[in-house]
Amino acid sequence: MSALMTGWLRNDGRKGIRNTVLVAYLVECAHHVSKKIAREFPETDVQVIGFSGCFPSPYGQDMMEALCTHPNVGAVQLVSLGCENFRKADLVRAIEASGRTVNLITIQQTGGTRSAVDAGRAWVRDTLAALAQIPRVPMEPSELVIGTICGGSDATSGLTGNPAAGRAFDRLVTEGATCIFEETGELIGCEHVMAARASTPALRNELIATVKKAEQYYAAMGYGSFSQGNATGGLSTIEEKSLGAYAKSGDSEICGILRPAERATTGGLYLLDVVPDGAPKFGFPNINDTAEIIELISCGAHAVIFVTGRGSVVGSAISPVLKVCANPDTYARMSEDMDVNAGRILTGDATLSEVGDEIYNKLVALGTGEMTASEDLGHTEFVLTYKNPTQAEPGCQTAT
Repeated sequence: MSALMTGWLRNDGRKGIRNTVLVAYLVECAHHVSKKIAREFPETDVQVIGFSGCFPSPYGQDMMEALCTHPNVGAVQLVSLGCENFRKADLVRAIEASGRTVNLITIQQTGGTRSAVDAGRAWVRDTLAALAQIPRVPMEPSELVIGTICGGSDATSGLTGNPAAGRAFDRLVTEGATCIFEETGELIGCEHVMAARASTPALRNELIATVKKAEQYYAAMGYGSFSQGNATGGLSTIEEKSLGAYAKSGDSEICGILRPAERATTGGLYLLDVVPDGAPKFGFPNINDTAEIIELISCGAHAVIFVTGRGSVVGSAISPVLKVCANPDTYARMSEDMDVNAGRILTGDATLSEVGDEIYNKLVALGTGEMTASEDLGHTEFVLTYKNPTQAEPGCQTAT
């Protein structure tokens, strides 16, 4: 199957399994114009992302630079109002340095809404034609970067979908791929179990400290990563939810910790730390599943495995979201939104390894042109909010 994978080669040597044109707004005031531009191309891979804030944000800047130079992105149309604080010149330079085509429209200089929309549509139309001429090159599973999250979790998530995703991760890591799991707020209670898999003593200590930081952050906010829906679905405590969420990391050695917009330097298994350092400043670290998905994608994830027990319909801009349904009853109701029925494990119709292999094979198939259910349904959700700038822990980005 690996010989069938192909991708678009980028200047930095990475390969994309999609060749998306992004229309990216740099302040909320430019959001409407961006949507109007993209709506002209309903049957093409033109997607809208953006940062809504006007106040300066190092995190927002880093995220937008990482997303606009993601391997799945072929070109970028930037839309600025003109008076926002976003460092748009720096973003243009980052995109140009990556070898991608970029165009900047400033609404205040272009003449207003209609003029900006017309100019943006003309550029996107020409760019799509040019991207269609770019050939694909062979790609191997070892070149993949895959993230995983769980959302809409219930009592079945930790029994079927999450451990099956972990089996897929183990296979990918064995083949040299990069796998990223999160979120530290949903690992509370099993940090010592996780730390035992660290590649170095220093990393072991940092893994424990990272989860403790999340626990303290949520305590300060007065609310943790445990929802009413989780309880209705049969989960009793954050510790029970954490054990289920932890299962999606698999059994491989953990070789590093990443922060949003940071890329791994080698293949292997990484924890994504989404909780800012210090006291809470901008609220909860991730306000919904989409924000978590985007942070995984900012680290270069070609695709994201999304395990759900109660049922989630979200996808994402930039990278495909592969939906793994943990609950057989949920799958029966919502099969049109799901890619894998991990509930078959509960009914005795499949083993963990069989479902893990199915997840792996579907991920590889994304590199042959196949689409996920969320892609086919048109889901391109995107959320990017303010967050404290964070710095990577020394020595913990890789195993060295």
